Amino acid sequence: MSAATGFLQEIGRLTRERVEAARSRLSLAELRARVADLPPPRGFEAALRAATGLGVIAEFKRASPSRGPIADLDPARQAQAYARAGATCVSVLTEPTFFGARPGDLETVRSACALPVLRKDFLLDPYQVLETRLMGADAALVIVRLVGERLGELVAAVRAQGLDALVEVHEPEELERAVAAGATMIGVNARNLDTLATDVAVVTAMLPRIPPGVVRVAESGIRDAAAGAALRRAGADAILVGERLMRSDAGELIAVWRQST
Repeated sequence: MSAATGFLQEIGRLTRERVEAARSRLSLAELRARVADLPPPRGFEAALRAATGLGVIAEFKRASPSRGPIADLDPARQAQAYARAGATCVSVLTEPTFFGARPGDLETVRSACALPVLRKDFLLDPYQVLETRLMGADAALVIVRLVGERLGELVAAVRAQGLDALVEVHEPEELERAVAAGATMIGVNARNLDTLATDVAVVTAMLPRIPPGVVRVAESGIRDAAAGAALRRAGADAILVGERLMRSDAGELIAVWRQST
């Protein structure tokens, strides 16, 4: 597997700086104490497995490195709109530099709706897993290309907190590593995180390679009802969509996607 370069290398550097700053404010021991008595997570993976038709993970993100500012919406209202429209789960970007996340975005979304919530960020350290639990997330994203040899460690750390791990891949070798690590949810990202180029054909080619019994999630580049239906035919159990839903009325699109067979 190639080492992270370009954008992913830069986001890794910034993420490590964020983790160190967070440690200086809140020690690992205190963080562990704060998460010890939290209520159990709300079953992100279970919700996707129980979905009828195509599951929809509706994402809240204010900006992206490839498209710039997207929409400055209220996270509570957007989460409630997603829930009314029939979304299966919600994803929240919590990275501030490139994705415009603000403190409290994920906590606000979780309080505003009953849907399970994914923290979508660039996890590199078990400290961030505890942060994720404290925020109230039910699942965490783990990107194979970013974490490299620490994949097994981070997946285990996620599960130790009772959270579900969505393991993200973009290349066949990364998929092999995800399967070897025991991933039960695998997301295939159409976007190359080194170059930020998007190719949905990558997703349709890789979805059939994911073993039976693993939840298959298609990520990025999904802009209309036809794209969602095509991914369902290619084997997707769920799609993760952010920009398209942030820029438009979510109701009609989510309803059509959920009916895809």
